[in-house]
Amino acid sequence: MALTDRVKQILSWYSSDNPGTQTNLARLLNYGALAGTGKLVILPVDQGFEHGPVRSFAPNPAGNDPDYHFQLAIDAGCNAYAAPLGFLEAGAAKFAGQVPLILKLNNSDSLAKMDHPISAVTGSVEDALRLGCVGIGYTIYPGSGARNRMYEDLREITLEAKRKGLVVVVWAYARGAGLSKEGETAIDVISYSAHIAAELGAHIVKVKPPTAHIEQAEAKKMYDKHQIPVGSMSERIRHVIQSTFNGKRIVIFSGGETKDTESLLAELREMAAGGSFGSIMGRNAFQRPRDEGLKLLQEVIRIYKDAASSGR
Repeated sequence: MALTDRVKQILSWYSSDNPGTQTNLARLLNYGALAGTGKLVILPVDQGFEHGPVRSFAPNPAGNDPDYHFQLAIDAGCNAYAAPLGFLEAGAAKFAGQVPLILKLNNSDSLAKMDHPISAVTGSVEDALRLGCVGIGYTIYPGSGARNRMYEDLREITLEAKRKGLVVVVWAYARGAGLSKEGETAIDVISYSAHIAAELGAHIVKVKPPTAHIEQAEAKKMYDKHQIPVGSMSERIRHVIQSTFNGKRIVIFSGGETKDTESLLAELREMAAGGSFGSIMGRNAFQRPRDEGLKLLQEVIRIYKDAASSGR
């Protein structure tokens, strides 16, 4: 497939990367129902590791089978499917070449409570290459007392991934003893987290949708002084994009906890209006019955396709 002007523009932002990485980034941007638009909808299924199988798959027991998620991503027209090592190993051969894969390299469980959250490295760049992945994913927790360890580990992983031609996707989820629960999704914290991920070399940054809450007193002074608009979701999304190299890095937003369809789609329309590059949606899709999950993903894709057509 020939590259559209929009995809060429996005690739130009990553001119320091080798042809292998640029090719895999182009594969992501040129696959599925959103091919060529510069938008991405990715299906992530790391929740079994993160929250346990019953919390993740009891609402739709078919989700216990790794094949289910490969097929859901393919049938919906997603740009990619992301999961930890075991889920990808279970279906990578059967579905080889049918959907771009992203190997989630670090994960944590919910069996222990930690003041300084940190995820364990559970896969490798070599695993990603062996499974035919286009990229690797890694979670950082800005705000955690263990954040510097995660940043240093990510530096080494990013160096190897880029050397070997893979795309680096960073989940930037602020949490830790220094942040309130409300602060984890505060606009100043989300934009700061996205910027940190970009500074660490991420090609694609994943963050949660921000709220209008401002966590840091010093940041609030600046928002007030410069009258930065953050009242609506579209304004907050625009601010996060601006904070991430003035829009020269791909920033996508998670779907979060399961919501009713109407509320979820209304939020996504606001995010698309603010210039979001796309969504990475797991539980909201795979916890629904298959027909409903498929319909939802296709509707999300339609929202971003319309936004791309409107130049947003």
